[in-house]
Amino acid sequence: MSVKAVRGFSDILPSEIWRWRLLEERAREVLDGFGFSEMRIPILERMELFSRSIGEETDIVEKEMYTFADRNGDLITLRPEATASMARAYIEHKMYAFDPVAKLYFIGPMFRYERPQKGRYRQFHQIDVEVFGISQPMIDAEVMAILMHYLSTLGVNGCELQINSLGCPRCRLPYKEDLRTFLRDHSLQLCPDCRRRMEKNPLRAFDCKAQGCQEVMTDAPLVEDYLCRECADHFAGVKAYLESMDVPYRVNPRMVRGLDYYTRTTFEVIAEGLGAQNAVAAGGRYDHLIEELGGPGVPGIGFAIGMERLILLLPDQAHFYGPSLFIAALGEEAQREAFALSYRFNLAGVRSMIDYEGRSLKAQMRRANKFRARYVLIIGEDELRTGKAILRDMEKSKQQEVPFPSVFKEVISRLKGGSV
Repeated sequence: MSVKAVRGFSDILPSEIWRWRLLEERAREVLDGFGFSEMRIPILERMELFSRSIGEETDIVEKEMYTFADRNGDLITLRPEATASMARAYIEHKMYAFDPVAKLYFIGPMFRYERPQKGRYRQFHQIDVEVFGISQPMIDAEVMAILMHYLSTLGVNGCELQINSLGCPRCRLPYKEDLRTFLRDHSLQLCPDCRRRMEKNPLRAFDCKAQGCQEVMTDAPLVEDYLCRECADHFAGVKAYLESMDVPYRVNPRMVRGLDYYTRTTFEVIAEGLGAQNAVAAGGRYDHLIEELGGPGVPGIGFAIGMERLILLLPDQAHFYGPSLFIAALGEEAQREAFALSYRFNLAGVRSMIDYEGRSLKAQMRRANKFRARYVLIIGEDELRTGKAILRDMEKSKQQEVPFPSVFKEVISRLKGGSV
């Protein structure tokens, strides 16, 4: 019987893990440096958390969520995104009681039933960043600047920050009415999904990839023409703060977010080379989400980075997490010595490897080469008799004898910058 992974769920192998570690470690460095705190959220949540926050008319809730009944009959969902869960945790643990301002981030898997394709899977991973408690446009600009800075630290090029404002419920209401009227007038040219959604969620037509819908939407009314004074001033402030930090951006008046909770500022980072699904990160402001989920009237803004897509953009680099030191031992007594030394090196943070099978020296040297060990320490009967091991620099093809009492200190010194 051959059992394979579920379609859309992928293994991350040791040869690939360096990319994931790079993204995670660099994210923690950048976000910790800007005063964010990491938190962890459950994989499972109650289904109503997402139907209330994301919106029942969204594709995520309608088609893509993994939802099932537990033994008590409660509907449980594998989280499809992190913002709602972060907001739920903020409310449930009354984090606002200490200080309404919270700068948080989370790294982990999400789950959506979508058609698997390059950079898009049914289990996928995100770096999620949220700020609760600040309504000023400077925080909108700051989180976007942090996002672009993070991408630059990874050496990712060819990315464009696109921004827009969706306005607030007050100014968006007349806009949605006019957009709905426009869509009704062009309903025969729309796909079935857009015809179905236009009554409750007409903005989703901007996201549709069907050619006929895209052609129709080129003449659709734009939300920027409907912004109230407060929303227009807020968006102007966001642009001014971005410019004060020298963060390049482009206003995309047709960009919308697929989730119902977004208000005012929305943004995406578009990357070259990803095809139709070219957004590597996206986010926006959600000033009413906390209150709608039963919390206080606290505003919020955040973004999520798709890690699978970001990995596709990483520059080619030669990374291999092999041992720094391979200890080649010949004979039973030498193998005991190698075993003890390897354990001591590993305790000291020097990744070392030994041969457990008693192979020949030639076979052990081939193994050291296979795993790209920086140094090989050779211990045999002659070395035990003379009290000197052979330390070989595999990159420079040089070797020298090292007295056993000095081996540990010598290897540590060389790995910190010395040479044979």
